[in-house]
Amino acid sequence: MTSRTGPAPRIDLHAHSTASDGTLSPGELVRAASHAGLDVLAITDHDTTAGWAPAVRALPPGLRLIRGAELSCRWSGAQPAVPLHLLAYLFDPDHPELVAELARVRSAREERGERIVALLRADGIDVSWPDILAGAGGGTVGRPHIAQALIRAGLVVSTREAFGPDWLGERYRLPKEDIDVFRAIRLVRAAGGVPVFAHPRATRRGRVVPDELIAELAAAGLAGLEADHEDHSPAEQAHVRALAAELGLLVTGSSDFHGTHKTVQLGAFSTSAEAYERIVAAGVTEVASG
Repeated sequence: MTSRTGPAPRIDLHAHSTASDGTLSPGELVRAASHAGLDVLAITDHDTTAGWAPAVRALPPGLRLIRGAELSCRWSGAQPAVPLHLLAYLFDPDHPELVAELARVRSAREERGERIVALLRADGIDVSWPDILAGAGGGTVGRPHIAQALIRAGLVVSTREAFGPDWLGERYRLPKEDIDVFRAIRLVRAAGGVPVFAHPRATRRGRVVPDELIAELAAAGLAGLEADHEDHSPAEQAHVRALAAELGLLVTGSSDFHGTHKTVQLGAFSTSAEAYERIVAAGVTEVASG
């Protein structure tokens, strides 16, 4: 694969739109990726494929689109269970079991959001669930939408502060009904997709799973690890790369772009052409080209 500007393509395999908790619509997202000089972008909204069709319709010339999703998962080998995210690429969006599971998770996410808002309101914090739903614009509702309501109310100045221990990170954090990670990998593989563990060593996000679990996930069908990510320190990136090499997994790098919800920019981290080609060869859905 060659890029528009030379032999080293720019490939960003983790980005969000308003179909979940990003601030750019799917069409705006692909146009922003083109303007940023990317050759390949993956749209990976949380637990939904709703952004796929509008992203494809708006795809600019020269940009390739990997259709994917970021699945909300959990590992129950520790108490409480450890939340983690699985990036799923190029799967059949009509696979019945996967469709049903993603619908269940989206519903549980919305119910949790409403309960969090009820807790905030019980403490006299003036946030409105209907306003938060409207702000989500029909996308999958998540804590970033509640964070935006806290920002609008002048209670915090940034999403990062909203996710701190005084707010959504601890005091007003509630568990949600995620997918068991082994079941998620089985579902993604059954749907013809390629599962990659998102930011697996990001200790700044909270607890991480042991390397022994990642080895078990690899045996169960995990294809790769996301190493280069803004929430990984250089040492954590190196650890993930070494573990991937040991287990024979592919390595990705991605921005995890959310628009103005985060400061990271499209293309801040990228994936090698070799890893990209391995994903494309393993997936059931074709890459869309502009």
